[in-house]
Amino acid sequence: QLQLVESGGGLVQPGGSLRLSCGASGFTLDFYAIGWFRQAPGKEREGVSCIDTSPDSTYYTDSLKGRFTISRDNAKNTVDLQMNNLKPEDTGVYYCAAVGGWQRFRVCADISAGGMNAWGKGTLVTVSP
Repeated sequence: QLQLVESGGGLVQPGGSLRLSCGASGFTLDFYAIGWFRQAPGKEREGVSCIDTSPDSTYYTDSLKGRFTISRDNAKNTVDLQMNNLKPEDTGVYYCAAVGGWQRFRVCADISAGGMNAWGKGTLVTVSP
């Protein structure tokens, strides 16, 4: 069973940057589309970004384009989310999730939480002065 682990969360001031990583043990992430989602306190989980098996196939929630960048590091078997110019409204628990198989294109393009097959436990990001 694919198990994902997020890392890189923490406390950062507004305008700062963080880099989150999603890793897996025992599985190569090359064969999965990997999505990042977040859940702010008192709010529903929302999609942030997704990268398909091709590193050029990346998708972002419109409101986050230009500040967040998703990428693969195949050597480390991770999918990273670089977050720049962070704002207090970016605060929340960030989760990575995976989807494989033929449906991954649609699930990833839609950054659909319901279509993901495996989830990590999340890493907390707090943006505060």
